[in-house]
Amino acid sequence: MKKLLIAALMLFGITTVSLAQTAAPAKAKTTKAKTTTTTTAAGPTKKDGTPDMRYKANKDAGKKAAGPTKKDGTPDMRYKSNNKDAGKKATPAKKAA
Repeated sequence: MKKLLIAALMLFGITTVSLAQTAAPAKAKTTKAKTTTTTTAAGPTKKDGTPDMRYKANKDAGKKAAGPTKKDGTPDMRYKSNNKDAGKKATPAKKAA
């Protein structure tokens, strides 16, 4: 009887260890930080405040660049017409004589 009990416990132990090694690892949840955007939509907005792009009024609003654009449609910031701070130059501090 002792031998049967010991054999059953060993079989149970080996089975448990082998199943523990083949189990899929737990997936870690990644949370994205919500970003707040201050956009004024011409049309309806979603619950989070971003423009709902299913509407034509939101697709046309503010998507045109003043100057050249890149292949993906975003403004090319190498040009003055697209850069907001292009005309503003920082004035150096004057030395006191």
